[in-house]
Amino acid sequence: MELRHLRCFLAVAEELHFARAAERLHIEQSPLSRAIKELEDDLGVMLFARTTRSTRLTRAGQLFLEHVRRVFAALQQARDSVTTAANGFHSQLRVALSDGITPSRLPALLALCRQEEPEVEIRFFEVPLSQQIKGLHDDLYDVGFAQSEEVGDSIIALPAWSDPLMVAVPARHPLLAHKRIPLDELLRYPLVLCDPQVCEGHAKHVDRVLRRADMEPLIAERVASCDLMMVLVSAGFALGLAGAAHIVASREPGVVARPLASRVPPLTTYLLRPDGPPSDVLARFIERVQAIESPESPKPIACLNPDPAEEPAS
Repeated sequence: MELRHLRCFLAVAEELHFARAAERLHIEQSPLSRAIKELEDDLGVMLFARTTRSTRLTRAGQLFLEHVRRVFAALQQARDSVTTAANGFHSQLRVALSDGITPSRLPALLALCRQEEPEVEIRFFEVPLSQQIKGLHDDLYDVGFAQSEEVGDSIIALPAWSDPLMVAVPARHPLLAHKRIPLDELLRYPLVLCDPQVCEGHAKHVDRVLRRADMEPLIAERVASCDLMMVLVSAGFALGLAGAAHIVASREPGVVARPLASRVPPLTTYLLRPDGPPSDVLARFIERVQAIESPESPKPIACLNPDPAEEPAS
């Protein structure tokens, strides 16, 4: 088994079409088919179920795909480590991001890291929560951020930052008559929510809040980020639910932040890391994360009025 076999497998597995995979690899279709046949013979299993009309992964192929992706991720990280050393950095910290973390805090964290430890290169990877957890187990990432503490065994979840969960309302919307929006009133209108496949922790938190009411929510759209949510809210497409700092940091005009009338748990961002003693570099990174909300540090959401005026947040 050679890397070329794995590259061919990955292309076919992602395209599910031999002609498109061959075009992507800039090779003819016949050597591609031959490479897949050699790989299947070596493994002793069929990786693809092929007909004249379709190509799909077998169960064995689906499992093999997960491992192949990790192989290429590890190879890329090996290249990155060499580049890191060549560029004068002493070490590297691999940080996974899931659910979207509060935008106003990440720049402050990076600035603090650069100021205190400029010789450490920080690399970020935006991945779904399930992929982050696998990556932490497989040593693809050193640490991560997500809005969920349901991470299973061997992963430590430390509360890092918290934000009030707020309603993002289009300017001049009827709900702005309420300083605090009742949940039943909120559910009378279409909502744009984060896709649970992309923002699992955020979506689960919002779903738990919505299930407090007897009414079924009217979901107008599922989006991959809070930024796109704010775009749709600004356009009057629907209402959104997001952390207070995310709404305030949005550059979209015509979005107003309103709290819910009932008390709901805040939206918490957790720092995730593998169980066990952290490295010195990671331990110092964790200290900086905690310092972002220390009394000595500016708090990005301190200026948010619990009963904001009707002017758009910006």
